Amino acid sequence: MPKQVVPEAARRRRRPTRQGAVLSERLIIETALRMLQEHGSSGLTARRLGLALGADPSTLYRYFAGMDQLVLAIGDELVGRALDGWKTRGDWRADLRDFGLRLHRAYLAHPQAAVLTASRVSGRAREIAADEALLALLRTSGFPDAVAVRIYHAFIDQSLAFAALDAAALALPPEVRRADEEMWDSTYARLPAETHPHIAATAGLLAARMNDSAYPTALEMLLDSAAAQLTHATGT
Repeated sequence: MPKQVVPEAARRRRRPTRQGAVLSERLIIETALRMLQEHGSSGLTARRLGLALGADPSTLYRYFAGMDQLVLAIGDELVGRALDGWKTRGDWRADLRDFGLRLHRAYLAHPQAAVLTASRVSGRAREIAADEALLALLRTSGFPDAVAVRIYHAFIDQSLAFAALDAAALALPPEVRRADEEMWDSTYARLPAETHPHIAATAGLLAARMNDSAYPTALEMLLDSAAAQLTHATGT
């Protein structure tokens, strides 16, 4: 039988933890983010989180029904950080680009958390607020509903997919990531034109680009496609 989650106001500790902090949902999420950054997903357990907070691990279940619910809350926090401070300015393309780049940065600031949460749907308040805002942006800009949903779907999945991909690279041990990055110079740039003419012809360009995220380029391609669909739908 799942544990009952008590509303925040009713479950707040009246006494500080051993670290001197009053336990709260936000403190738990922030501590979990720090633990993920330092130890990876395998290091995030109720026992270790309780130790880091200076609280009995069982206390965590007054705030979250289980560790998976905490994972969803972490994902919601990352989306919320992208949403904080984002304002539409009347240009759907610029506004959508701005949010996409904000979302990508928010996830890459916490690569271990990004790998853990990018594929999840939390159904929590800030995720829902972001979805509502994005759909409002598209619908009020003249996109028919079916087109708006198609673009929203492609936009959010593309943003999160690149966040997960780029975060996974950042989460690698430094020496492994460095070896991967050097591969474009150490291996690809040395392939002979006789056997690999197209790689040889573009080796310098590949080395200059392939260690950077392709997300900004892919985002512009998606925005180009969206603009073409809006023109086709409205005739303007």
